[in-house]
Amino acid sequence: MPHNMIGHPVQDLDTPAIVIDLDILERNLENVASYAKEHGLRLRPHTKTHKIPALGRKQVELGAAGLTVAKVSEAEVMATIDPPSILIAYPIIGHPKLERLMALARSQAVTVALDSFEVAQGLSDAAAAAGVSIGILAEFDGGLHRVGVQPERLISLIERIHDLPGLRFEGIAFYPGHIKKLDDEGDAKIREASALLRDVLSRVRERWPVEVVSGGSTPALYRSHEFDGINEIRPGTYIFNDWNTVLSGGCEFADCAARIHATVVSTSVPGQIVLDGGSKTFSSDRPAAAADALFGQIVDHPEAEFFRLNEEHGWVRVPDNGKFKIGQRLEVIPVHVCVAINLHDQVYGVRNGCVEVVWKVEGRGKLQ
Repeated sequence: MPHNMIGHPVQDLDTPAIVIDLDILERNLENVASYAKEHGLRLRPHTKTHKIPALGRKQVELGAAGLTVAKVSEAEVMATIDPPSILIAYPIIGHPKLERLMALARSQAVTVALDSFEVAQGLSDAAAAAGVSIGILAEFDGGLHRVGVQPERLISLIERIHDLPGLRFEGIAFYPGHIKKLDDEGDAKIREASALLRDVLSRVRERWPVEVVSGGSTPALYRSHEFDGINEIRPGTYIFNDWNTVLSGGCEFADCAARIHATVVSTSVPGQIVLDGGSKTFSSDRPAAAADALFGQIVDHPEAEFFRLNEEHGWVRVPDNGKFKIGQRLEVIPVHVCVAINLHDQVYGVRNGCVEVVWKVEGRGKLQ
């Protein structure tokens, strides 16, 4: 059983396995908690990255005002630690989800971000029937062009949803996920997004009080205070970080707490080694801010190129595969740690080379 590994050297773990450096994890959590406090920002971290209630509890203990999730099922998982509040940063549609959300709202403060009257009406009907109150954040498109009403239509949306029964208007939300890299272009996008937010917020506040102005992402995390008017941030990846975050300029490799340990299972093809993990271990996400389509950074082997995945095989191009041995263990920093975590039943917290804790990924596969 995985929990029997507590106290064992990390080398005793079977592979592939996700290993979390607890010192780095704790430093990441403390740094962001301190940053949020210093700049007067409410921290409501997105738990889509770790999906582990025990880590959500750590975030709350360090001052988080609540937790963010993407799914009702994730909210149900995180509600087990009784956080101050839960934000579902995703439109909730359909009777099954609404029924479960109303049951949750009887014991848990819940807020939902939305960008349409249709979603608000469904929430209102369900909340009024259940006798509960649901907080609402009206979301506008901050530049990613994914969800969020176009900024010029935000006032109209709020007019239609503001007084719906069972709902309480709390404020506005946006997601600057289009800022992938902190270079000159990224700086310009931050200034543009800040100006847009300032204009939107000014127009909304002419009509209604705005308690919450919620935004933020991990790549631009430590620049969040530059978004004029923001008072809440929802970073997720920062707890572990990953190769994407390094490429964005948001962290260094030394800040990556999650490493996937894998074993060399073949050196038969010249110039290549094969690892015992493929798309079912690492995910097939590619780097968001890099020219090369690779699947992870091999720690201590910067010359290696993790260039291809099958379900169970990881193909790594190397200048000299004679330097690698069958059975050799390698550490890989994944491209996108959130997706990788969702592929594993448990992760192993390690300190000083020994397993200190085993966490079940309780939010894994919670898609509804």
